[in-house]
Amino acid sequence: MGSQAINSARGTTPMMRQYYSFKDKYDDAILFFRMGDFYETFGDDAVVTARVLDITLTSRGKNKDGDIALAGIPYHALDTYLHKMVNAGYKVAICEQVEDPKKAKGIVKREVVRLVSPGTVVEDSMLASKSNNFLAAVSTDGKSYGLAFVDVSTGDFLATQIDEDAENRLNNELARFQPSECIVPEEMVDNAKETLGCPVTGLDDSEFDLKENRRKLLDLFDVKSLKGYGCEDLPLAVSAAGTAIAYLQNMQMCELGQITTLNTYTTDDFMVLDATTLRNLEIFKNIRDRTEKYTLIELLDRSMTPMGSRMIRAWLAQPLQDKKGIAERLDSVDWLKSNRLLRAELREYCESIRDMERLISRTVHGSGNARDILALKNSLQMVPHIQGLFKSQKPSGQIKVVVQNLDPLDSLVEVIDKAIVEKPPLSLKDGGIIKSGYNADLDELKELASSGEKWVAELETTERKRTGIKSLKIKYNKIFGYFLEVTKIHLDKVPEDYIRKQTLSNAERFITPDLKEKEAQILSANERLEALEYELFCELRKMVAENSLAIQKTARAVGLLDALSSFAELAELNRYSRPVVDDSSSITIIEGRHPVVENILAERFIPNDTKMDMKKGRVVILTGPNMAGKSTYMRQVALIAILAHIGSFVPAKKASIGLVDRIFTRVGAYDDLTHGQSSFMVEMTEVANILNSASSKSLILLDEIGRGTSTFDGLSIAWAVAEYIQSRKVGAKTIFATHYHHLTELEELLTGVANFNIAVKEDRDDIVFLRKVIPGSTNKSYGVQVARLAGLPADVIARAKDILKRIESEAIMELEEGAKKGKRRTYTQLVLYDQMVSEDPVLKELRELDPDHMTPMQALHKLQELKHKLDDD
Repeated sequence: MGSQAINSARGTTPMMRQYYSFKDKYDDAILFFRMGDFYETFGDDAVVTARVLDITLTSRGKNKDGDIALAGIPYHALDTYLHKMVNAGYKVAICEQVEDPKKAKGIVKREVVRLVSPGTVVEDSMLASKSNNFLAAVSTDGKSYGLAFVDVSTGDFLATQIDEDAENRLNNELARFQPSECIVPEEMVDNAKETLGCPVTGLDDSEFDLKENRRKLLDLFDVKSLKGYGCEDLPLAVSAAGTAIAYLQNMQMCELGQITTLNTYTTDDFMVLDATTLRNLEIFKNIRDRTEKYTLIELLDRSMTPMGSRMIRAWLAQPLQDKKGIAERLDSVDWLKSNRLLRAELREYCESIRDMERLISRTVHGSGNARDILALKNSLQMVPHIQGLFKSQKPSGQIKVVVQNLDPLDSLVEVIDKAIVEKPPLSLKDGGIIKSGYNADLDELKELASSGEKWVAELETTERKRTGIKSLKIKYNKIFGYFLEVTKIHLDKVPEDYIRKQTLSNAERFITPDLKEKEAQILSANERLEALEYELFCELRKMVAENSLAIQKTARAVGLLDALSSFAELAELNRYSRPVVDDSSSITIIEGRHPVVENILAERFIPNDTKMDMKKGRVVILTGPNMAGKSTYMRQVALIAILAHIGSFVPAKKASIGLVDRIFTRVGAYDDLTHGQSSFMVEMTEVANILNSASSKSLILLDEIGRGTSTFDGLSIAWAVAEYIQSRKVGAKTIFATHYHHLTELEELLTGVANFNIAVKEDRDDIVFLRKVIPGSTNKSYGVQVARLAGLPADVIARAKDILKRIESEAIMELEEGAKKGKRRTYTQLVLYDQMVSEDPVLKELRELDPDHMTPMQALHKLQELKHKLDDD
C-alpha cells in the first residue's frame, strides 16, 4: 500500500486511527491487532503475513488512493501462526483488547501487551524441548568484546568478556551457543548478518551504556555489587548482559523473575570447538541434511527429561579444561554405572518429570495456565522418590551435592493439590479450574450456578408435560441466552405465554418471563464464579512464582542427575570405558571406536589403537586408499577426546588423554559461493586459521591438504604445512591424512613424525578394506579399484588402467635415464615430484655416516670419495 493510501487509511475510522497509533510506535514489528475473534494485520504487514502464513490476502475500506490490504488469523490459533512468523525471523507485536467490547463506550481500548521475536519466546509449542533458546547480546570497545546469552524460557543467563584473539573467540562462542537472535551495536549489523545464521537487531550505542546496564543488573538481582557474579571488573560483559536484560524487559513488558543469577565464565575454561570443527565432526548436526540424525548429540542424549537433554548439549558445547571437574563427572558416571538398579529407578522417576524450568518460567512470566501448575505439582511429587534412592547410599562425584539441592516443596504441592482439578481446561477465564472445598465463597457460587442449571432442567421436564411436546428443549447460546426450542410440526401446541424470539428453517425459539428472570440469576452467578476462579488461580500462580528459585534449583539438580545417568546408561549399553584425563601431552587409545559409526553399522566395527606424544607420533602421516576409513579414524580420535573432556566414558578398551585446549579439523571440500570462495580458497583459509591459532596442547586433523590445486603446488603446500606443525612454532598433535605418498619421507627427516596406513588386502584387481591402522606407509592409492567399486563403467575402468600403466612405466624410464638424457616427459608433474622428493644419494650417504666409529684417515678418504661423486654429477 502506498504512502498516500496509508495516510488516507489513518483517517478513515477511529479504529484505524487507533491501529496506526500502535503501528507508529512498533514500526519494526508485525502488528497483530485483536478485533473480536481475530488478529488482523493491515497494509504492508498484511502482505508479509499472508505470504509467510500462506493465508488469504484481502482488502478493507476502499478509498480513492487504493485498498487497504488485510490478512487475519483466528485468535485461538495464535500460537500456531505466531510460531511460523517467528521462525521466519519476524518480530511480532501482540495488541489485545483490554476491555469488554460490550461495555466499551466508543472504540474498544487496546494495548500492545507483548513483543515476540525468535530469542524471546516462552510458549512451549514454539520451543525445541531439548535445546536452549538463547538471545545473544554483543558489546564492543573496538578491540575487545562483551558477550551475553540469556534464555528467558529457562532462566539461563551467562556472560563473558573476550580480550585476546577477540574476533575469532567471539565467533567461536556464537557457534557454540547457536543463538536464535542476536543484538549488536548498529555498526556490527552487516557483519553479524553475514556471519550468523539468525536474525540480528542493531541497537544505538547509547543502549550499551555501561552505567545504565550495570544498574539494570543490580536492580534485577536486588544487589549493590556485581562482585558476587564475577563480572564487576568486566565492563563489556556487564554492558552486554545489561543490554540483553533491557531488551527482554522491553519485549516481555514484565519483570524477569525467572532470571535469578548470572554465570560469568572465561573462554579458557573450556575446549575450543569452532564452527568448522562442530560441522566436520558432526557434533550437533550432520553434514548431509543438517539434522541431528547420526550426530554425537543424538548418540549421547539418552536422558528422560528436557532439563537433562539441555544439560548434555551444554556440556558438549563446552568441554571442560579442568581436570578436577572432569574427574568429578567421571566419578558420578562410574558410580551410577555400577548401581544399575538404582539408575533404572532414577530414570523411571525422571520420565514422569516435565520441563520444570520452562514451566516455572511461564508461571513467573504470568502466562502459565492451570495445566502448567498441575504439571509442576506432578513433577515435584517425584522428588521425594528420587531423594529416597540416595538415602542409604554414599554416592561419588557430584551426586551427593546435587541431591542436597533437591527440594520437594511439600507445602506448595499440598496447596496445588487442594486447589487444581485433575483435568483443568486450557482457558483460564471460563471456570472449571478450582476444586470444590478450596474456597467457601467459590463453593457458594458453584452451588448457586448448579441450582440454576438444575432449575432449567426441571423446567424443561415441566414444559414437556404441560405442552405435550416431547421434543421440546431448553438451550443456551451467548447471543440469545436461554430459550425454548420447538420444531415446526408442534407449533400448534405452543402456549400463549411463550414469546417468539427467533425463527429457524425447521423450528421456532421462544422465551418466557420466568426463564429470562432465572437466566439473569444464573448468568450473574456464572460470571461471578468465573471471575472468582480466575482471581484464585492468579493468587495460586503468584504463590508458585514466589518459589521459583527453589524450583529452578530442583529442576537443575534433576537435569544433572538425568544427564549423568544418561552417560552411565550409554557406557553400559555400548561397552564404554572410563578414560584418564591428565596434564600430559599424549593421547593413548587402545581399541578405540567411532561412537556414532559403530552404532549404525550392521557389521562389527574394527577398533584401532592410537599413540601420540610429543616425542614420537606427534605428527601422524596417514596413508591409504579412499573409502578405507582414514576420515573415520581421524574423527574417532577427536570424538574420544571430546567425550573424555565432557566427563563421559569413551568407546575404547582403554584411553588416556592429555588435556586438549582445542580441536581443529580441515576435512572435506566445499565451495563457499556466497563469499565468492572456491573450495581451495576455503581450505587455505581454514589451514591458515589452524597454523595461526594452534598450540602444543591442540589436536589437529588434516585430510587431503592441497588437493584443490595442481599436484606440484598441492604437495609443496602439504609438505610445508606438515613441517610447520612439527616445528616448535606449533608443535600440536596432528593426524595428517594424505595421498601424497612422498610426505611419508618426513618420518626420516623430522623427529616426532610417524607413518601409519590403513591396511588393504589385494586380490588380483580387487581390494578388501581391512579398516586396520598399522605402522608404516603405503605407496598405493588404489584409485582405479575404488572407482570400480563406486560403479564407474567397465570401459572407463579399463581405459584408466591402461593410462596408469603407461604413466608408471614412463615415470620409471625417466627416473632411470635421468632428466638430462633427452626423453620428452609426457607427465611432467609426476616425474618432477619423484625428482623433487628423492633425496640426493651423496646427501643420503653422508647422513648415514657414523663419525664416532671412524678413524681420521677413514673420514678423510670418505670425504674425498663423496667429493668425487659430486664432481661426476
